[in-house]
Amino acid sequence: MTKPDPSAIRAARAETPNARDRDFAESLGISEAELVAAHVGHGVTRISANPDDLMPQISRLGEVMALTRNASAVHERVGTYGEYRAGPHASMVLGDEIDLRIFPRHWVYGFAIDQETDKGRRRSLQVFDAAGDAVHKVFLRETSELSEWIDVVGSLMIDDPAQTLDVAERAPVEPAKTNPAKSDILLDEWAKLTDTHQFLRLTSKLGMNRLGAYRMASGGRWVRPLAIDATDRLIETVSAAGAETILFVGNQGNIQIHWGGLETVKAMGPWMNVLDPRFNLHLRSDHVAEVYAIEKPTKRGPAISVEAFDAEGALILQVFGRKTDSDPHGQKWAELVSALPTLSEVAQCAV
Repeated sequence: MTKPDPSAIRAARAETPNARDRDFAESLGISEAELVAAHVGHGVTRISANPDDLMPQISRLGEVMALTRNASAVHERVGTYGEYRAGPHASMVLGDEIDLRIFPRHWVYGFAIDQETDKGRRRSLQVFDAAGDAVHKVFLRETSELSEWIDVVGSLMIDDPAQTLDVAERAPVEPAKTNPAKSDILLDEWAKLTDTHQFLRLTSKLGMNRLGAYRMASGGRWVRPLAIDATDRLIETVSAAGAETILFVGNQGNIQIHWGGLETVKAMGPWMNVLDPRFNLHLRSDHVAEVYAIEKPTKRGPAISVEAFDAEGALILQVFGRKTDSDPHGQKWAELVSALPTLSEVAQCAV
């Protein structure tokens, strides 16, 4: 399929202005970054995609909306960008509301967008990976420091007026990777964990990945396979119980974390949504193929999560319980997760 040139992309976009960027780009057979690049010089400016350049400038914009997504979930959080810690392989933004884990090598293409829409003027900074998929977006709000916008864009702008991109082929998702010969070692070492961050190092050392390890340990002490709709049920239960969560949504270049409750929950078609004033989650429930309740031992007690994967084996989201003064040991969260139906229970009911 021959890709349309930039002028054809702009003309098609003008005829369909309200379609979501990701969906519209897919309909044209191009990446989302190529759609944006076609508008360079038409309300779009190329900027540095390096987070070391971006983060100090984004903090000048005050209160904004941060968006990180993958193919099945969108995580939107209102707040300000606070402390930034740079690193060669991983960086972080730390704050009460905007909390990010950044993998800089995937921050490849950057754009500043300033355009009129049917809902008014929209200003954003957007970053894409080598395949042209969105890594992270920052949208200005009425409460942002709008007077800083021109200077921020000017400080990030790069001298490249090209309206086309040479995007790479999208890397396939790594399927579940197991190593049955080391199953006993996995379980022995799992019991010795003292921090959740040790888990991926353990699986890598044993020639596995996250999903592969979960499948191998499924049904034992640490892993309980849940019903496919368990994620939706969890969101609804958390909302009803007024519980606090730590909710992760990410892609290969960025992970965005929400700390807090899930108050206003609404299902719309295939989407399960959290629609709170400063946090929105949009989850494609029909993309969920596997869900697990996971326990990992830590120095501060067990870390219990619910984790959902798509049919290709990609991690969609993770939800942990947030310990509070009224529930310092996370007992309420453990009970909520324990009450979720398992895959075997649903199968038995269907017989």
